[in-house]
Amino acid sequence: MKTLVIGPGGREHALAAALRRDPSVTEVHAAPGNPGMEAVATLHDVDPMSGSDVAALATKLGVDLVVVGPEAPLVAGVADAVREAGIACFGPTRAAAALEGSKAFAKEVMAAAGVPTAEARVCTTPDEVAAALEAFGPPYVVKDDGLAAGKGVVVTEDRQVALDHAAGCKRVVVEAFLDGPEVSLFALCSWNEADGACVYPLQPAQDFKRIHDGDAGPNTGGMGAYTPLPWAPEGLVDEVTRTVLQPTVDEMARRGTPFTGLLYAGLALTHRGVRVVEFNARFGDPETQPLMALLDSPLGELLHAAATGHLADVPAPRWKPGAAVAVVLASAGYPESSSKGDVIVGTETLDREDGVQVIHAGTARDAEGHLVTAGGRVLAVTAVGSSVADARARAYEGVASISFPGAQHRTDIAAHI
Repeated sequence: MKTLVIGPGGREHALAAALRRDPSVTEVHAAPGNPGMEAVATLHDVDPMSGSDVAALATKLGVDLVVVGPEAPLVAGVADAVREAGIACFGPTRAAAALEGSKAFAKEVMAAAGVPTAEARVCTTPDEVAAALEAFGPPYVVKDDGLAAGKGVVVTEDRQVALDHAAGCKRVVVEAFLDGPEVSLFALCSWNEADGACVYPLQPAQDFKRIHDGDAGPNTGGMGAYTPLPWAPEGLVDEVTRTVLQPTVDEMARRGTPFTGLLYAGLALTHRGVRVVEFNARFGDPETQPLMALLDSPLGELLHAAATGHLADVPAPRWKPGAAVAVVLASAGYPESSSKGDVIVGTETLDREDGVQVIHAGTARDAEGHLVTAGGRVLAVTAVGSSVADARARAYEGVASISFPGAQHRTDIAAHI
């Protein structure tokens, strides 16, 4: 099987590395990729937002499977263009990707499917926002309706902060606050006319969204993650599959927009039970890094089966024992701004460490060939171990060996397990 991974970041690096480990995968290509992916994939220069360009590249390479990583190309319809070219694609259509592209649409689907989630109002004017904030009270939860690279949500006790965030968006969803710990549960999804929708959940993970220790500071795309969750309630995966994942993909099929790809359910384990915080239509970043480190099944086989509507014909995902932890190093100024061109040192040593992987996200090469920051979240040091504590210790040992000017990371990823 020849595969092509679309995207430039950490999620795509982790997926490409996992595809490389699949014995059935003979070639791994990535576009545009990043310097870290050069070790596991052949890189190609392509605009990931151009469906025609991606389809042309896939056709030229003769690949059997295209995996679209980021949300923006999915919402733009890149997967549709690849399928129209006659190539299997793991990733939802433009219509199905609206589950992530519009939070208002996701709420509509959840209501129709009976999926438990927070009470919410869709607002387009300052008066509507003010009324919704008044109705729900603090903590105030205001979400940009569209894509915002993981930074479109504000949760605050300050009403003015909530109003200001809403003022910067065309349309927002104002929600009731959900208490309790958050969990990420991914599911591989496929559909065919004869059998309907098939859902294979992965094992739960947890990410850390805010920039500073103790969940302080603004939201980011995610500063670290770990899996499995020793504290998760017994039967959580079965419950979420039954009450959230399967009803959602069944409802999407009923609407004539079957969901093929990765459905990401962000969940809150509230005092009243499981509630959906958000849906994403692709692998989450950085949860993908520890999940792929522990996946014991051939990833290419799973993704190709899902893309072609035959997921039920292959075994459900299997997992290695132990745990995995990923710690993100971000550039100076992130998330408000982002420093670029800072020289990175120390990754070469870790590349030789067994059980430790440096996943590149925001990296580039300068004119002299040095590895430098390209802004945002730069690297994720991902380590596996016999337990969460063991994996965490190994991940932070790795973090300590990497440096670049202004590097910032959280010190409390998976600390309280």
